[in-house]
Amino acid sequence: MPAYKAALTLEKTYREIPFDLVDEVILVDDHSPDNTAEVAKSLGIKHVIRHDKNKGYGGNQKTCYTKALELGADIVIMVHPDYQYTPLLLPAMITIIGNDLYPVVFGSRILGKGALKGGMPMYKYIANRFLTLFQNIMLSQKLSEYHTGYRAFSKEVLEKVPFHKCDDDFVFDNEMIAQIFWQGYDIAEVTCPTKYFEEASSINFARSSKYGLGVLRVSMRYRLAKWGIGWNIL
Repeated sequence: MPAYKAALTLEKTYREIPFDLVDEVILVDDHSPDNTAEVAKSLGIKHVIRHDKNKGYGGNQKTCYTKALELGADIVIMVHPDYQYTPLLLPAMITIIGNDLYPVVFGSRILGKGALKGGMPMYKYIANRFLTLFQNIMLSQKLSEYHTGYRAFSKEVLEKVPFHKCDDDFVFDNEMIAQIFWQGYDIAEVTCPTKYFEEASSINFARSSKYGLGVLRVSMRYRLAKWGIGWNIL
């Protein structure tokens, strides 16, 4: 759980985790100004890490995945503690990886009508659709969405993909996806409902624009690398 200002939503998220399948929960608090870390400890989360300074969304994930590998995890799933995505989908994602069907699974808000039904702002939906189309063309893939925050990985993928080299901010996700495809792994998707509400984390228009430009850069860099032009994507 990469957390930032999640004190009001953490318990709701945590209560939906299927603990008959989940062995360990890791929460990394990215130097939140609220009491996210204290709430996590009060819920009994054993592995609570608090950054001494804000390292960004990507930097937070790096800490999460590194700790999970240290604990010997076979399957690692990122769930945002802001309750935008429900942990009730964990069994489906775990089953897909655990049965060696796919090494990576994304919870897609776009499959079905989850995004708009859940309150995604129209400008974000349109941007999501445009960027995903561009990325599919540049990466020669057919994902319904590249921008979900609900992701599951096998141990092998996290050990082989050099995610520590990725950006520390939001474009981390897309750099990691590029690395995954570059290594030859496939990504499965499951339909995921989503919720947009005041307490759920969301980046503003300015940061969304910066993120979008970063996505375009990563996609073009991947295509150029495939053509043997420029730097290796890894």
